[in-house]
Amino acid sequence: MVRVSRTPRNKQSVFPFRLTDMAALSKIPHSCYEVGHTWHPSCVQSAADITKGALEVSFKIYAPLYLIAAILRRKKKDYYLKRLLPEILWSTSFLTTNGSLFIVFFCILRKLLGAFYPWSSGFGAALPASYIAILLERKSRRGLLTIYMANLASETLFRMAVTRGIVKPIRHGEVLLFCITASIFMFLFRSNDGLKGFAFSALKFIIGKEEIPTHLNIPDSVGTQPPERPDAIETEQSQVSAEKTDHKRKTLIAYTRKLLESICKHGPRHRCCKHYQDNCISYCVKGFVRMFSIGYLIQCCLKVPSAFRQMFSKPSRLPSVFYNKDNFQLGAFLGSFVSIYKGTSCLLRWLRNIDDELHALIAGFLAGVSMFFYKSTSITMYLFSKLVETMYFKGIEAGRFPYFPHADTIIYAISTAICFHAAVMEVQNLRPSYWKFLLRLTKGRFALMNRELLDVFGTEASRNFKGSVPMLDPSYSTVISRTVLPPGGDAKLG
Repeated sequence: MVRVSRTPRNKQSVFPFRLTDMAALSKIPHSCYEVGHTWHPSCVQSAADITKGALEVSFKIYAPLYLIAAILRRKKKDYYLKRLLPEILWSTSFLTTNGSLFIVFFCILRKLLGAFYPWSSGFGAALPASYIAILLERKSRRGLLTIYMANLASETLFRMAVTRGIVKPIRHGEVLLFCITASIFMFLFRSNDGLKGFAFSALKFIIGKEEIPTHLNIPDSVGTQPPERPDAIETEQSQVSAEKTDHKRKTLIAYTRKLLESICKHGPRHRCCKHYQDNCISYCVKGFVRMFSIGYLIQCCLKVPSAFRQMFSKPSRLPSVFYNKDNFQLGAFLGSFVSIYKGTSCLLRWLRNIDDELHALIAGFLAGVSMFFYKSTSITMYLFSKLVETMYFKGIEAGRFPYFPHADTIIYAISTAICFHAAVMEVQNLRPSYWKFLLRLTKGRFALMNRELLDVFGTEASRNFKGSVPMLDPSYSTVISRTVLPPGGDAKLG
C-alpha cells in the first residue's frame, strides 16, 4: 500500500509529470481504480459495493415517503396490502440503478477509451446510467423528477458559468427572478383556463378562493358599499349575549378579538372585492396570519426528527425547535407574499374601479419581494422550471410548440449527467444538499475519488478535498503517485 507522506507546505507534490504540463493534457492514463473506485481494485466488487449501499439507502428514503403520502391521501386498506410495497421497491430500484450504473459505465468507458477524458469521467458515464434508471421509474413520477433535476442542473450550469467568468451574478438575482416568476404565475392563475391541476390547487390554497376569477363585469352605477349581511339578526343577538359576559372581556385577548371583529365589520370594502365576510384591511391581515402560521409549523415539523435524536443527549436544544430564526423567516415569507398580493389587488380595484386579471401581474411582482425574508435559490429555480414547463405545454396545446414523446426521460438523463459531472469535476459548483445526498447514497464513497489526478483538466476538482489521499495498492496501479498532506492536516470532504 502507498503511504501518505507529510512534508512542509512549500515543497511540491510528487507527480509523474510536471505541473506545467498539466494544462496541456486532454486525457489522463490512469486506471479506473486509481481515479474512481479507490477503495477496491476490482470493478465488479466496487459496483457491488455501490449497489448494496444505494439499495439500503434508497429503501430507507422511499419507505417512509410512500407511507406518509398514503396516510395523507387516506388510502384504503387494499392499497397497503397490495400496492404500497411494490411501489416502494419500484422507486428503490430506480434510485439504486442510477447510482450503481454510474460506476459501471465509469469503468466501461475507461476500458473502451484507454484513458480518462474531461467528458468521460462524469457526464459520459452518468448519461446512459441516468437514462436507463429513469425508464425503470413509474411514469407518474418521471415528470416531477425531471423538473427537480432540470432545476438543479440549470443552477449548476449557472454556477459553472460564474466560476469561469462567463456571466456575472446580479445582486439579489434570485429575488428578481422570483418576482418575475410569481407575476406570470399569478396572471395565469387569474386568467381563464390559465392554470390547471396541482399548480392551480396550490395557488388556490395559498392565496385563497376569493381571488379565483369569475370574469364578471359589474356596472359602474353599483354603489361601493358592501351589501347588507344576512346575519344582522344574529349579530344583534350576539351583542345581547355579549353584555351578559362583559366581565370576561377584560383580558387582552378578548379586547383584541373585539377590535378585530369591529374592523372586519365596519372597514372599507370595494364592490369588486369578493371577500364579503371581511373588509380589505382585515382580508390582508387574516391572509398574513394564516400563511405565517403554516410556514412556521412547516419549519417546526422539519426540525422535529433531529430534535427527537437530541432529546436525551442535548435536551437544552429542544426549545430551538419552536424558537428558531428559520421558522419565522419562512412564515414571514409566506405571510407577506399573500398579504402583499391581496393588498395590491384590493388597492388596484379601488384605483381602477374594476377587477382585472392584469392586476395579478403587478400584485404578483410586488408580492415576490417577500423573498427577501427567506432567500432560496432552490425555490426560485424550481418555480421558474415549473413555469417554463407550464408555458411549454400551453404552447403545445396552442399548436405553437412541437411535442416530443420522450422529452422527460431525455431531459432527466441530461440534467442528472450534468450534476454527476459537477460532483466529479467541480463539487464547489454543485448544490451542497445534493452533494450530501450523493454521499449518503454511496455511503461516502463518492468522496473517495482521486480528484488530485483530475485537476489536470482545469476545473479545480480537488479544491474541496485538499489532504484527501486514497491508499492505493501499487500492484494494481499503472502510475504510482503520491500526494502531500499539510502538516497535521486531515482529509476534508466537501
